[in-house]
Amino acid sequence: MLERLPAHLLSLVIDQPYNEYTARDHAVWRYVMRRNVRYLSRVAHGSYLDGLKRTGISIEEIPHMYGMNRILKEIGWAAVAVDGFIPPPAFMEFQAYNVLVIAADIRPVGQIEYTPAPDIIHEAAGHAPIIADPEYAEYLRLFGEIGSKAFSSVRDYRLYEAIRHLSILKSDPNSTEKAIEEAERQLQEVEQQPGRPSEMSLIRNLHWWTVEYGLIGEMKNPAIYGAGLLSSIGESYSALQDNVKKIPYTLEAMHQGFDITTRQPQLFVTPDFAHLTRVLREFESTMALRKGGVEGIQKAIDSGNVATCVYSSGLQVSGTFSKLYLNGDEPAYIQAAGPVTLSFNGRQLDGHGRDRHPHGFGSPVGNIRGIPLPPGKMTGPMLSEYGLVKDEKSMLEFESGLKLGGILDSYLYAGGRLLLLTFRECTVEYRGEILFEPAWGMYDMAVGTSIVSCFSGPADADAFGLAYPVPSEKTHKIIYSEKDKQLFRLYQNVRDVREGKGKALIPGGILSTLAENHPDDWLLPLEIYEVAGRRGMQDLEPEAGRYLEEIKIRYPAFAHLIENGLEV
Repeated sequence: MLERLPAHLLSLVIDQPYNEYTARDHAVWRYVMRRNVRYLSRVAHGSYLDGLKRTGISIEEIPHMYGMNRILKEIGWAAVAVDGFIPPPAFMEFQAYNVLVIAADIRPVGQIEYTPAPDIIHEAAGHAPIIADPEYAEYLRLFGEIGSKAFSSVRDYRLYEAIRHLSILKSDPNSTEKAIEEAERQLQEVEQQPGRPSEMSLIRNLHWWTVEYGLIGEMKNPAIYGAGLLSSIGESYSALQDNVKKIPYTLEAMHQGFDITTRQPQLFVTPDFAHLTRVLREFESTMALRKGGVEGIQKAIDSGNVATCVYSSGLQVSGTFSKLYLNGDEPAYIQAAGPVTLSFNGRQLDGHGRDRHPHGFGSPVGNIRGIPLPPGKMTGPMLSEYGLVKDEKSMLEFESGLKLGGILDSYLYAGGRLLLLTFRECTVEYRGEILFEPAWGMYDMAVGTSIVSCFSGPADADAFGLAYPVPSEKTHKIIYSEKDKQLFRLYQNVRDVREGKGKALIPGGILSTLAENHPDDWLLPLEIYEVAGRRGMQDLEPEAGRYLEEIKIRYPAFAHLIENGLEV
């Protein structure tokens, strides 16, 4: 599965830093997973628990990506580790290749119920189990395929960077309030910038309200299937309460924005997974991918990034589109800045890569006067019949009024269709403006009466040399003090005892050590209480119980976490 990933996606993949996870990180994973399985077995979609087993996700420790991939392969998927948020088009494209993107970090214990940034609990414990359901897995793949073609705007990328920056700060327990407030201000500033929402912003809303925060079933008693809810022990409970508004899922959800750093005040309910695909197809029908034409070309221009426009002949022109010449309400000529590549069926045409078109590409769109059939269907003899003879001067006038004169040098067919006519000593003129002149070299004229599709990105990404920029700001690595490391060693001691490793013992006076050096740590005493009870440590179990009661009094915010842990 991973060997099929193109080079421009591989640049975002990192090695899972498995050896950097501390014993407390594993305890956080275990606490969340044990609570989730206990609660979600009652309120999650029926495929959740079965999916946990089928995808090889352990409840006891953070899963290793290599182990997950061995099992995911059996259901046609794979997983890769990345550093936090990656650009939305890249995220979508990974999905199109049946690859789960898993943020390698794990939330700190202070954000155990909800994290403002993606982490391995969210991705591995939230997304992975549900893809064991074949119908949902196909929806996810299709979403990636369609979403990766959606046009973004300059504002979208600024929004992505602002959200990534804020999430990095919020997930770092050492961030200052001042830094977070400034990041929130920057995000708000970008959000308030005027402009029509792009295709990517709209489809990201659909992704959020289904893949991340979706509910399924009856409106009055829905089940959870969204990964953001499945991985949040706090929000998975609050989501089903009456104060969170439940709305039937329709295409209108594309207009509902969201705040990624806080809990959601409303959620959408789909009756079943098939309905998700129907709504997605409905959205697809509104995209330039399916509509093409002037609207599609204009979206390609407005994006300011590499895009592809597809002629009715099947020729795919990939570049940064810069200008559209109109004949009334119809396109007459399109212009792309360099470099440009020409492709057919997603494969670059031989001899028509960036080297051939380093400075751009422009070509007419429409019917040629005097030729009654679509030019793309013309055979070699037909070309001669209408005055298009190799090494002879030709004059073409389009119904738009555009004129082209030059010596026909060659023509190119693919899939039984005429895609290109190449002229030398060529002049192209439209309404008194010279669009191409002989001194510029050979002129490749695209053949096609209309633009039938426009989408984001190049048709042949690897041949084009597409590269997603690797985020310059990395997720913050927490620097632990020696005092912290001593605490982690205590966590490891308790873990070793629970797992029955050798002659591992819980250090004497461990609770006194915690009270003196880590009075606000509630998770380790909870694990001590559990292990002492299971191992029949008659002195330590009641002592740990009393210690937990004292923490609940000193730190009321931890009381419900401790109670929920005791229930498990």
